[in-house]
Order: sequence, then C-alpha cells, then structure tokens
Amino acid sequence: MIANQNQFYVSPEDYLAGERQSPIKHEYRRGKIYAMVGAKKPHIVITHNLDRLLGNHLLDNDCLVLPLDIKVRLEEANCYYYPDVAVTCDERDLSSTEDFIRYPSLIIEILSPSTAKFDRGGKFTDYQTATSLQEYVLVSQSEMTIECFRKNEQGIWISQTYSRGEKVNFASVDFNCQIELIYQKVPGIAKIDKD
Repeated sequence: MIANQNQFYVSPEDYLAGERQSPIKHEYRRGKIYAMVGAKKPHIVITHNLDRLLGNHLLDNDCLVLPLDIKVRLEEANCYYYPDVAVTCDERDLSSTEDFIRYPSLIIEILSPSTAKFDRGGKFTDYQTATSLQEYVLVSQSEMTIECFRKNEQGIWISQTYSRGEKVNFASVDFNCQIELIYQKVPGIAKIDKD
C-alpha cells in the first residue's frame, strides 16, 4: 500500500463512491486511502493457483472463492481491504450484490517485500475484528513457505508453517493439498519433485 499524500479524513461512503469509479484499487483504513501497487508475476501465479484449487474444492459447497478484486469490509476496524483470496460461506455475503463482503471465513495474503510487515501486523490485527474469520494465511512469493493462523475454540490464534514437501491444510474449508501445487509454475520456486 502507498499512502495518499493528502492525509485528510475520508468517510467510508466517499471511499466506496470513489473506488467504484477509480481505474486503480485503493484500500481504506480509518479514514485514510492507500493506493495499491501492481503485483509481480509470482504473486499472480500463486493467486491463480489458490483460486483454482480452492474453487475446485468448494465447487459443490455453498461457499465463494473471491480473488483479488473483492473488498472485505471490517466495520469494527473501519477498514476495507482487498485480500489476494477470500472465501466466504455466509449466506449474507452469498446473497449480497455489494462490491464487498463482510463475513469471510478464510483470507489469504501473498506477501511482498513492501507489504509483508503490515500484512503480519496491522492488517492481521484489523482482520481479527471479523468474528467470522477462522483462518488467515500468509504465502511467501520468494520461497515455498506458507504460514497459517487458525483461531482455536478459545478464540486464540495459533500459527502453523508449511514448507516444501508438506501438505497444506486450511481447516476452515476442509482443504488439503501438497504445497507444491500452490507454487506450481511460479518462476524460480516451482520445481515439483518427480519421485
């Protein structure tokens, strides 16, 4: 995210009205607007792989896999974010025609050098205000590493890291696959062993 140099307060309603007409995407955090920079090829390939794998897995379920262009509204945190992949199974989101969702169960962010610190810190804190959120996943685009944060029954976020050769589990949507499938065709990373 790149901060708008005009740091005056913008209402959520004005942000949404402007975003619907803007040729570029912006995220909204507590009255401030941040322009989003374009993604690199590894980021796009990983997002596509996750969209395809999760979409196929959830094809017959009442869940939507929404990559890249859907905003998540976090009312308590007063934010709108564009996650790389969001999954919602909530009827209120499924029946809504809004250009945002409110009840994600799974959010995935692909880390880049410019966003990694915020994705791990402030953005994760903001996402935790969504009571529907069960998992928050951070995917490296420079090495085969996926960090999954899961909310346990006591409401505590537990971290699990996956790396090359391991099977990834997103418990919120009962999804399992080899990590290599998520990184398939990613330049510089994606060699799948042929054993």
